[in-house]
Amino acid sequence: MTGQYEVVIVGGGAAGLSAALVLGRARRRTLVVDAGEPRNAPSAHMQGYLSRDGMPPAKFLAAGREEIARYGVELVRDRVVDVAEGFAVTLAGGRTVRARRLVIATGLKDELPAVPGVAERFGRDVLHCPFCHGWEVRDEPFGVLASGAASVHQALMVSQWSKDVRLFLHTVAEEELSDQDLRRLAAAGVDVVPGEVAALVVEDDRLTGVRLADGTAHARSVLFVGPRPVPQTGLLRRLGAELHETPFGTYPVVDQTGLTTVPGVWAAGNAVGFAEQVVHAASGGYRAATAIVGDLLTADLDAAVQGLPQV
Repeated sequence: MTGQYEVVIVGGGAAGLSAALVLGRARRRTLVVDAGEPRNAPSAHMQGYLSRDGMPPAKFLAAGREEIARYGVELVRDRVVDVAEGFAVTLAGGRTVRARRLVIATGLKDELPAVPGVAERFGRDVLHCPFCHGWEVRDEPFGVLASGAASVHQALMVSQWSKDVRLFLHTVAEEELSDQDLRRLAAAGVDVVPGEVAALVVEDDRLTGVRLADGTAHARSVLFVGPRPVPQTGLLRRLGAELHETPFGTYPVVDQTGLTTVPGVWAAGNAVGFAEQVVHAASGGYRAATAIVGDLLTADLDAAVQGLPQV
C-alpha cells in the first residue's frame, strides 16, 4: 500500500498528538504512526498539566486520539522502520507512505538500575520525578538510589516533599561526594547511607524497605531512582540530523520550533530532551505544527507563482 500525506508524524504521544491536532485543524492531510509505547505507561496518573491534573496517561492519549479523528487525521498502529529519500516512510507492517514534512516524536526509554524489584515497581512506589509524583507520596519515608553525580541533586529536590530522606550511595563511593554536597545534604536533613543496595523489600504488594548487600534493611515506602534516558534517535540518525551530546543522552539540534538540521524534519517531546514533561511535549508538538503549516503554505505559494510542483 502507498499513500501521500502532507505530514507524517512518527509517535503518538502527547507531542505527536498535539502536532496532529493543529495540523488537522489547519486542513493538512496528516498521518500519525504510533507504536503504542508511551514513556509514562507505568504511571497510574500524570500531574502538573493544567485541567488534566491526575488524569491517567492512557485516558489522556485516548482523548487525544478522539480529538484528532474529528479533523480527519489518520492514525495507524505500526512502527516506522525506515525513511528514504523524498520522505518515503516504510512501516513494519509493509506499508509505504510519502510525506512532504516529518515530525519525529519517538521519545525515549528509561533504562532502570539493575536492582531486583526496581523495574517491577517503577511508576508505583519506585519513582523518578518529584514534580510528577511528589505530592502523592508527601511525608512518607523516602529513599534515593544513587547512580551518579545527579543523585545528590535528586535527594535534595525530593527533600521538599518529605523530611525523612535517605540517600543510598549504592555503587557511588563516599569520597565521590564533595564537601559542598555533604553540607547541602546535611542542611536538607538527608541521611547518607553507604553500601550497595541488594534488593527491595516488598510486603503485600507494597514497598516497605531497602535491603543492603550486608543484610541490613532500612524501612522505606518510596524509592526515587535516576533512570538512564535512551533517546530513540534511530530515524533522526538515518535522516542525517545533527545531534549533540548532553549529560542525559544524545539529542537532535533543533531551533525554537523543533526544526532539525534536516530541511522538512521537525522533532518534539522527549525526542528533543530528557526533561520534557507531558505539558512541555504537547507545547512542543503545537509549536512544530504551526511552523509546518507556515512552511507548507510558503512552499505552495512559491510553487504556484513559479508554476512548479509542490514540495
